[in-house]
Amino acid sequence: MMCLAFLAMVVLQQRPAPPPSNVPFADSSIFRRLELPGPNRIRAANGAPGPDYWQQKVDYTIRVSLDPASHRVAGDETIRYANNSPDTLRYLWLQLDQNLFRADSRGGHLFPSDARFSGNGFAGGFTVSEVVALRPAARSGSPSAAVRRVPLETAVSGTLMRVDLDQPLPPRTSLEFALDFSFAVPERGADRMGRERFGDVWLYELAQWYPRVAVYDDVRGWNTEPYLGQGEFYLEYGDFDYAITVPRSFIVAGTGTLENRAEVLTPEQVRRLDLALRSDTTVPIVSNREVGTAAARPAGASPTLTWRFRARNVRDVAWAAAPNFIWDASGWNHILMQSFYPPVADSIWRRSTEIVRFAIRHYSEKWFGYPYPTAINVNGPAGGMEYPMIVFCRNRSSLAGLFGVTSHELGHQWYPMIVGSNERLYPWQDEGFDTFINIFAGRAHSGDPAWSRGRGEAQQWAQFVRAGLDRPMMLPADRLPSPLLGEVAYNKPATGLYLLRHAILDDSTRFDFAFREYTRRWAFKHPTPADFFRTMEDALGEDLSWFWRGWFYRTDRVDLAVDSAAAADSAGVRITRIFLSSPGTLPMPVDLRLTYADGTADRMRLPVEIWHLGNRYVVVRRLPKPLMQVEIDPGLLLPDVNRQNNTWREAAARASP
Repeated sequence: MMCLAFLAMVVLQQRPAPPPSNVPFADSSIFRRLELPGPNRIRAANGAPGPDYWQQKVDYTIRVSLDPASHRVAGDETIRYANNSPDTLRYLWLQLDQNLFRADSRGGHLFPSDARFSGNGFAGGFTVSEVVALRPAARSGSPSAAVRRVPLETAVSGTLMRVDLDQPLPPRTSLEFALDFSFAVPERGADRMGRERFGDVWLYELAQWYPRVAVYDDVRGWNTEPYLGQGEFYLEYGDFDYAITVPRSFIVAGTGTLENRAEVLTPEQVRRLDLALRSDTTVPIVSNREVGTAAARPAGASPTLTWRFRARNVRDVAWAAAPNFIWDASGWNHILMQSFYPPVADSIWRRSTEIVRFAIRHYSEKWFGYPYPTAINVNGPAGGMEYPMIVFCRNRSSLAGLFGVTSHELGHQWYPMIVGSNERLYPWQDEGFDTFINIFAGRAHSGDPAWSRGRGEAQQWAQFVRAGLDRPMMLPADRLPSPLLGEVAYNKPATGLYLLRHAILDDSTRFDFAFREYTRRWAFKHPTPADFFRTMEDALGEDLSWFWRGWFYRTDRVDLAVDSAAAADSAGVRITRIFLSSPGTLPMPVDLRLTYADGTADRMRLPVEIWHLGNRYVVVRRLPKPLMQVEIDPGLLLPDVNRQNNTWREAAARASP
C-alpha cells in the first residue's frame, strides 16, 4: 500500500495541466492513433482484404528469339487483360522498362551512366509495333476470319506506353490484344539483367524483357511511376506461356515448368532431372566435363531449339541462356531446386543447389509454404536480383558470400513475389521484410544464434543515426541517395521488425504468428503499408501507432536514460526511487538490470506506456538490498543513440559534486 501511494504521487507530478477550455483539443502525442486511409469493403479495418477486394488479372503468351550475333531479342506477345475493377477502362498502360537505356531516358538524368542502376552508356530500348486488339470476327465460313485484328493507337512516354482501346472495357469483362517487340540486350542492364562474355560465347540473363501491363488498383488507379533504375517493380498476377528460341548449343533456365523436355534435352538429362526431384542431394544434369560437348545437347539438324515454359499465378517471368552452363538440381517437397552457372564459378557454385534447397525449406517451414514447382539460381552478370522462381546471383568469391546473396534473393520469393507489395513506392515492404527473414535463415544455416552479418543490428543502426544519415522509410527508392538505399530500405525496416519482435513485444511467438498472418492474408494480393500495420495490430492485440509513426514515417531517435536513484526510509520501510527519462523522440519499453551491493542482480521490465504522460518516469520500489547500479537495456537490443546515460552507479553518484 505504501508503494502504491508513492507511485500515485509521482504520476500526479507528471500530469500536465489541462488546456484552457476555450482551446480546441489537438492530440500531438506520439501515442495518438496513426492516421491511415479509411477502411472500406475492399480493405478492412483489421488489415485483411475486404469482401469486395479485387485486383486485375493479366495473362501472357509470348514467343521470342535470341540472336547472339546481334544480342537482340525479338518476338510477339498476346495479352489477356481481365478487368475485375468496378471501373470502365478506356486505355491501358504498359511498362517498357528497356526504355531506361534510351538516350533520352529520365533515369539517365537522375543516375550517372556508371551508376549501379544504369546501363553504362548503352543505347537501347524497346521497339514496339503493330499493337492490335483481337476481336471476334463476324460469322464466316473461313477459320482465318475467326479474329479481327483492330489497330490500336499508342503513346509512349519514357518507360510507359498508353494503349488506347478501340472500345471501352467495362467492369468484369476481358480483352485480348497483341503486339510485336524487340530490343538489344545491354551488357550491364542496371544490375538487374544483361550479358557476360566468356571467350567467344555469351551468357544472358533476361528480365524486363517484354512489355508488361502496369498495375491498376483500388488505391491509386493506374500506377504509372516511371522506371528510373533504382526503384523496382509493381506487377499484376497472371498465367504465362512463353517460348524462347535460341541456338541449339544453348541451355535455357526460366520461370516455371519446362513443358517440352523431350524436345530440348537428351534422354539422359530427362532421367537425371526426374532423379533430382526425388533426391535430397545434388544431381548433375550437365556436368563440368559435359559443358560444350555433343552429349550436352540433343541430336538434330536444326540450328535452333525452342524452349517452352509455363508459369501460373505469378507476377513476372525471367530467363537465362548460355552454351556454357553447368546445371545441377535436387528436390524437396516435390519442388525442383536448380542451379545454372559457368565453369569459372564451379569451385563455389557446386554448393549452390544445396543452399537453394536449404533456403526454400527454411522459409517454407517458418513463414509460408513455397507454392511453385521450381526454384532456380543463376550465376551471371547481375549482382543479385529476384524474379518468380528464378534469381540472378553474381558472387563467385566465397561460399559465405554465395549463401548471403542466394538466401536473400530467394527470400524475395515471399516478399514481393508471393506477397505482391508496391516495390516502386515502398521498397521496405519487400527489401526490409526479406532482410529481416534472412536473419533467421542465416542463424539456422550457421547454427549460430547470434548470426546477423549486420542485418537487424540495433547498435549498427544507432551508429548510422548518430552520423545524421537516417531518412524516412516511406520514401520511394528513386528518392533515396544511392549510398543510403541499403540502410534505409533494407537495414532500417529489418532492424525495426527485429526490435518489435525482441525488445518491444519481447515475444517471438506472438510476433511470428502476426507476421505469418500478414503473409497468409496477402499472398498473391497487393497490400499497402496500412494493410500491414493493421494486420500486425489485429493479430498482436497491440496499438503500435507510436512505433509505426516514429520508425517508419519519421526519423525519431531512441535515447533512454537512468538519471539517478535514491533510497529513503518512510514509516520504517526503505523505498528506492529510480528516475528515468526518454530524451529521445521515440519511446521504448524499458528493460532494467538492478545490481545490488552483494553482487546479485534482478531484472525489471517496464512497458512503453510509462511514457504516456511525458518523457520522465519514476520507478518506486521496496527493494530487498542496497542498490549499487541500474542499467537500461543490458542486452543491447535498443538502437539507443547515447549509451553514456544508460547506467547509474551508486559510487559514481557519491563522487559527483
